[in-house]
Amino acid sequence: MTVIQTHGLTKRYGRVVAVEDLNLSVREGEVYGLLGPNGSGKTTTILLLLGLTEPTSGEARVLGFDPMREPLKVKSRVGYLPDQVGFYGELSAWENLRYTTRLLGLPDKEAEARIEEVLKRMGLWEVRGRKVAAFSRGMRQRLGLAEVLLKRPKVAILDEPTLGLDPEAAREFLDLIKGLKAEGITVLLSSHLLHQVQEVCDRVGLFHKGRLALEGTVAELAHRVLGGQYEILLEGAPGPAGAPEAVQGPAVDLPLGDHRVDDGARVVHRRVAEDRDRGRPRVHFHGHQRGQVGTDDGLEAVEGVSRVEAEGGRYRVLATRDLRPELARLVVERGPLYALSLRQPSLDEIYAHYFKEVAHAA
Repeated sequence: MTVIQTHGLTKRYGRVVAVEDLNLSVREGEVYGLLGPNGSGKTTTILLLLGLTEPTSGEARVLGFDPMREPLKVKSRVGYLPDQVGFYGELSAWENLRYTTRLLGLPDKEAEARIEEVLKRMGLWEVRGRKVAAFSRGMRQRLGLAEVLLKRPKVAILDEPTLGLDPEAAREFLDLIKGLKAEGITVLLSSHLLHQVQEVCDRVGLFHKGRLALEGTVAELAHRVLGGQYEILLEGAPGPAGAPEAVQGPAVDLPLGDHRVDDGARVVHRRVAEDRDRGRPRVHFHGHQRGQVGTDDGLEAVEGVSRVEAEGGRYRVLATRDLRPELARLVVERGPLYALSLRQPSLDEIYAHYFKEVAHAA
């Protein structure tokens, strides 16, 4: 189900085009990131979706409602956290939220129950009586998200929510965003902190001069901008080809990532399984007898491999997708595998490369 949809949405301020011909689609339960330099149209897009500024042309729908013609219906279902959260500093956290519940028209008992619920969720219950003027930025941001959650929104729009937070506070806030997604709340996130966007967003849209220039998952953008290069590092024992006889040993579950397993006899990656309990892929290791075998034979023949660089027993494989299971299976058929790691293209690399190309084309 699509909860945010725009068609040809355009906003001009005189001769300045803030947003031009925007066609955006955000699905229910998705965390969608808005990226781009200052002045690229991100904030104006948010204002258009909230009905806080009128479009020059085109249309927008949020949860099926027109933000300009039905602003109250949109605002009652959409929570908005601006980059600068505004609270009354002389009032306590509780008093600020109580004021908000009055604006929402909530009955007293329900209002108090909701305030207690969101303050506890944000870790602010113990400081509910403290004046907001004494809050750190991280605490104010959490109070802002608590205010967003008071209306139990179906969509949350967050504008630079972790800007200015220390690493620990930013990490905590990202976990809160993940919690929103787990509840099925659709999140539209605008941020300059690309590594954080990559961590929490399902898809991202890259804005440039008011236009949505690129859109997709990080892997899709990497393929379009960087050629989709995944860097896989393997380490095995060099030597003559010829696979030794396999010797089964106990299995060891390890998270995907950099691994070096060496018990003196058995080192190998056997297969990739899904850890359903923790919801993340894991590498399953079985044993093979160590032997002096070559690991470069056949790597380049694997579909998706674009280049193999070898030095001793170390191999750097460039591929168009994550080929760790296929490459590891091929290696352990011929000998031991001592290390396996993956380096995916980062959103920072994609962003920098795209705007470098844009600058050269200008």
